[in-house]
Amino acid sequence: MEPIEYRYTFLFPSGRKEEFVIKLHGSTLEPAALEPAPLPDWTKLDFKQCPNCTLSLKITHCPLAARLAPVVERMGDVTSYEDVEVRVTLDERSVTRSLTAQEGISAMMGVITATSGCPHMVFFKPMARFHLPFANIEETYYRAASMYMLAQYYRWQSELGVDLDLKGLHHFYGEVAKVNKGIAERLRSERREDGTINALVLLDMFVKSLPLTIDDVLAQLKPLFEPYLKLSQNQIL
Repeated sequence: MEPIEYRYTFLFPSGRKEEFVIKLHGSTLEPAALEPAPLPDWTKLDFKQCPNCTLSLKITHCPLAARLAPVVERMGDVTSYEDVEVRVTLDERSVTRSLTAQEGISAMMGVITATSGCPHMVFFKPMARFHLPFANIEETYYRAASMYMLAQYYRWQSELGVDLDLKGLHHFYGEVAKVNKGIAERLRSERREDGTINALVLLDMFVKSLPLTIDDVLAQLKPLFEPYLKLSQNQIL
């Protein structure tokens, strides 16, 4: 498959411009670029290591922290509520929005974390592949549930057990919340401005709220699927 490239361009009122290019292998969604070097001490695996980390200490640096390092280095002087125009170029589309710095950085962090190589984030690669910048809560819940149920279809094809109650999705998000907390502790150790830290906090707020509210949101979407519910078994088959 062709390589995938996501380009985030931040344009500040002062004229400052910061551009980040995320290049991924088309089939695996692994980062196409090598980890940046040299890496700061806060990216070392044993520095404020997440309590649920499953990586061996033979790996010297946390892969997620390593992928976030360039963002922290270049955007570490940005405050949360600075105004910024963010242009995202992906596939054949370009999306531009004026928003706060923390919102723009948070959207970009979603792609970086999902494709970083962290074992707890790999389940979100499908969402990163079909990235929807600046999605609202309803859109994101729909995508998360759709991704998870498609995964169950593939498990069914492989004659594996399937989960139709979204219990596994709740579990994944619980583990991700622990990772977000660990990464936030790493970032706070840098004593930079709060733009990158609060960008991660925004991601974490969604992660923590999904298990509590997804049932209600999906119930609100159920009427859209009424035509499917009215089909008889014969019509389906």
